[in-house]
Amino acid sequence: MIHFHRVSLEYPSTKTLALYNINLEVKKGEFVFLVGHSGAGKSSLLSLILKRFDPTSGAVYVNGQNLKTLKGNRIAQHRRRIGMVFQDHRLLAGLTVEENLAFVLRVLGVPKGEWRDRITRVLRTVGLVHKKRAYPYQLSVGEAQRVAIARAIIGNPSIVLADEPTGNLDPDNALAILEVFKAIHARGATVVVATHSRELVEAYPQRTIVLRSGQIVRDEKGARYNL
Repeated sequence: MIHFHRVSLEYPSTKTLALYNINLEVKKGEFVFLVGHSGAGKSSLLSLILKRFDPTSGAVYVNGQNLKTLKGNRIAQHRRRIGMVFQDHRLLAGLTVEENLAFVLRVLGVPKGEWRDRITRVLRTVGLVHKKRAYPYQLSVGEAQRVAIARAIIGNPSIVLADEPTGNLDPDNALAILEVFKAIHARGATVVVATHSRELVEAYPQRTIVLRSGQIVRDEKGARYNL
């Protein structure tokens, strides 16, 4: 489903080599932890999957499509098939939880008649049906992050990416967020979670890819990682 072939990425503005000679395959339905210190290349790797950048060399394929060949509207279509969760929730402050989710459905072109059922379903997945009329300022940090996850999955993406989704959370809330990702994975989505949290990786032993200085130094399933 996701394939990196000899991928390197250098940011032209800083001449920083973010990734070097990455060879990687993530199969449909896998759950993968991407771990490493800040600056190891985790966010850069996720950005390439989203086609925010093109690799300096090599190729990135998603569902067999070389992302470098995508242009114009096809880039937007590609991104709409991927759910993305960031460390900061990025909710629209002037909209309720329900309205934040409806905004996404409008952008995706989902018929309005489906909105209520979709919103209820994703809020049930993240355990926040009772908060649908709350504004972001009325939510705890953990609740806001769960709404961000609901927003990422409301379009039924086949791939869900998360970049340090628990970085701002205490251990209990972090594990609660992990439970949500486990539920998403159980429903068939391919999930890639970038994190530096050893607790998350050890709480849900899955394939763990360790990045160091832009290179993959370890790729094992269910292994403890050592940064």
